[in-house]
Amino acid sequence: MNWGKVASWIVSLGVFQFLSLTLLAEELYPSYSLTRNYISDLGVGSTAPIFNSSILILGLCLIAGAVALRKVLRNLPFPVLLGIAGVGSLGVGLFPETTGEPHTFSAFLTFLFGSLAAIYSVKVSRGPLRLLGPVAGGVSLVSLVFFASHNYGPLGPGGVERFIAFPILWWGLAFAAWLTWAGT
Repeated sequence: MNWGKVASWIVSLGVFQFLSLTLLAEELYPSYSLTRNYISDLGVGSTAPIFNSSILILGLCLIAGAVALRKVLRNLPFPVLLGIAGVGSLGVGLFPETTGEPHTFSAFLTFLFGSLAAIYSVKVSRGPLRLLGPVAGGVSLVSLVFFASHNYGPLGPGGVERFIAFPILWWGLAFAAWLTWAGT
């Protein structure tokens, strides 16, 4: 079995459905603002079933993809970083923002380890993706610092949070596509 391709499909499915259902939830959430609202605001109220189930699926897919990649990349920490990001995503879905610290810790795990996985992908990828991973992970980490220090600027907390999450999600799709192509 080609575990790289299995991981590719699993991660692609997880990221694609999460991005799609997050957009749907943003449209359905009353008066949702990309600058004022956190992404996790979608996990409470009328959009909670959409968002929470979607991020749970994302977490499960990241963990399953990490397990599959572990069979290919035995001695590299990359699958572990990806798996921890998946555990964080599960936590975000299980602990909505109304739970306080468990949610904050879970989101931090997702953001930090997703960024680190993107940066570390330079060790396991080739071609243009070797640049995309560190750039996406770097943008995410810098945005995480701004977010944690409450320096939102004109983007607001929601906008800065999106600069944490979306670069690594888009990288995840690109990385998964590369895995299919590379036949890892």
